[in-house]
Amino acid sequence: MWTPAFDRFVAPARRRPQIWRLVLGCVVAGVTYVGLFFGVIVAAALSLGIWPLDVALLELLTAETPRSVLIVLATFAGMMIGPMLAARLLHARSGRSLFGPGTGRAFVPALLITLGLFGAILLILPQPFALVPNLPPGAWAVALVPALAGLALQTGAEEVLFRGYLQQQLAARFRHPLVWMGLPSVLFGLGHFDPTSQGANAWLIVAATTLFGLVAADLTRATGSIGAAWGFHMANNMTAMLVLAVDGPLSGLALYVTPFDAADTETLRPLIAQDMIVTVIAWALLRLWFAKRGRSSGTTPRDGPT
Repeated sequence: MWTPAFDRFVAPARRRPQIWRLVLGCVVAGVTYVGLFFGVIVAAALSLGIWPLDVALLELLTAETPRSVLIVLATFAGMMIGPMLAARLLHARSGRSLFGPGTGRAFVPALLITLGLFGAILLILPQPFALVPNLPPGAWAVALVPALAGLALQTGAEEVLFRGYLQQQLAARFRHPLVWMGLPSVLFGLGHFDPTSQGANAWLIVAATTLFGLVAADLTRATGSIGAAWGFHMANNMTAMLVLAVDGPLSGLALYVTPFDAADTETLRPLIAQDMIVTVIAWALLRLWFAKRGRSSGTTPRDGPT
């Protein structure tokens, strides 16, 4: 499980690996996220004339318009900055060390391979429902560039927190993968728990996102950076938020939406199971790609000492 690439990735976290520093770092990251979350909302509400604040929060809670989704994506700036600040203040290392070497080189192929797989599945597999047009193509095209920037921020912020900060610091302290892979993945899954909009599907969605987190954690382990996980994550969210979204919150930028919402158990549960299978297929393709690239460069990931 412990590859030379992952060993290099974890190395900066060994300078100050104490658990109390990690706990305090999570507090720093959380306070930074919450502070910038409300800062972004207030700035957007004032500049766009969405006032009073409770009106702005209600619009963002539903997030069914392009501007509301873009504002929600912008709030993830705090999630990106928080762990980087914690790394500097509590672990004597740079925020850049949370990304790992070669992040950009791993990001691009992971993004393209995953997008290719998702696109093929959308085109080949028959959908058990009719697509509902959502955003007019012209408006969708205008919003595409800021939407991609927002998704890069949102997915990158989550990878920096869960696969960068948490996975690195836990691996610096514990050798067992159940800790440094499992714990961040479970927390990632629980972060998507929303029984208000997901109803009886909430825990199944937690399971699916926990699996997603495990795949991202393993890609980080195998490649020694968050780049592959970030590209995989970005491709997933591009498909789910820009192309075909589940009707309801965060559907405002999608070209199409489903004729059902996230609480529909009859239709959505088989699709969640299908999505979990596709996640595993994407993971296998990416592992094969990076293993082949590693062999061609003479840096094939292999198990290190336990």
